[in-house]
Amino acid sequence: MARLPRVLPTIGQQGDITYVGISARSALNRPEQTGMPYWSINPYVGCAFGCAYCYARYAHRYLSERTAAAAELLSPDKPAAESPPVPAMPPWLAFERRIFVKRNVPDVLRDALRHGSARHAELARGETLVIGTATDPYQPAERHFKLTRSVLETLAEHAGLRVVIITKSALITRDIAVLQRLARHSRVTVHLSLITLDRDLARRLEPRAPTPDARLRALGRLAAAGIDTGINIMPVLPGITDSPAGIRALIQRVAATGASHVNAGALRLQAEARKRYLPFIEAEFPHLAARYRVAYAGSHDAGARYREGLHRVVRQLCTLYGIRCGRLEEDRTRGPTPDDGQFLLPLGEMAATR
Repeated sequence: MARLPRVLPTIGQQGDITYVGISARSALNRPEQTGMPYWSINPYVGCAFGCAYCYARYAHRYLSERTAAAAELLSPDKPAAESPPVPAMPPWLAFERRIFVKRNVPDVLRDALRHGSARHAELARGETLVIGTATDPYQPAERHFKLTRSVLETLAEHAGLRVVIITKSALITRDIAVLQRLARHSRVTVHLSLITLDRDLARRLEPRAPTPDARLRALGRLAAAGIDTGINIMPVLPGITDSPAGIRALIQRVAATGASHVNAGALRLQAEARKRYLPFIEAEFPHLAARYRVAYAGSHDAGARYREGLHRVVRQLCTLYGIRCGRLEEDRTRGPTPDDGQFLLPLGEMAATR
């Protein structure tokens, strides 16, 4: 990331959310930078959807601290001297309230992928490029700034790429024509995130995200347009969204849309995410609070038995409804984690729901 100026421009406002313009030095994150087995692009830092469980809150800390040190933001209609001071805000909260917009990311990407460049050669050899690993590339900011669309248009200028897009927004259907153009010469897959069909529950967990029905309609439109599209049931929240009956209903609906696959993974609670999620559980699901504290006391993963039980249920249901079952989140370098035994899926319910 390029050095931040003393004063950063505020380039938009949405209720209690501020959009701050920055310039990126690079657009592509290499696998060795992230520890993940793929390249990635994140056109924004932070995400306005405000999902209580979001694992990516850690990504905001560096920029958030540097912004706070800048002392004040520059309003587009006020000189710097009249701009209000930056309010103190912990990084886990700033992640959903102060969104950094990488305004030059399409130009930087275009330069990085110029024909003959080393990065273009690596991606053209078949390495995967994922858009939206630490932010939602189709969050509300995208409707105005259109950075993700510009990124896709740039990628469509090249052939032989493997591109994955992760989002929970129906706004992606705006770009169906661009996705089709990209898919003519590259492999394109869309993962729409959806963890429950319960609209009221989804609103509690993901306060600004599109409704489950909106996402299912988007999935159907993408599939009908010939775009390889599936659902990420991620994260499955122990004690909240892990009922086999609920997962069954979700997979049944997803399969009926023409989706190609389902991925599922249990909640992971890393440091910054824990600061948001555990107080949320205390307030919204107090009967689960003690169990969460025990279950995640020694690791950011749910226990091994829980994870295996979850995947067994998902595999059975995918077979039942004739849809491919994947494990996108699996990290083969991850070692074993303690078996907490606190949240075991009621697997006996499977027989009753067939």
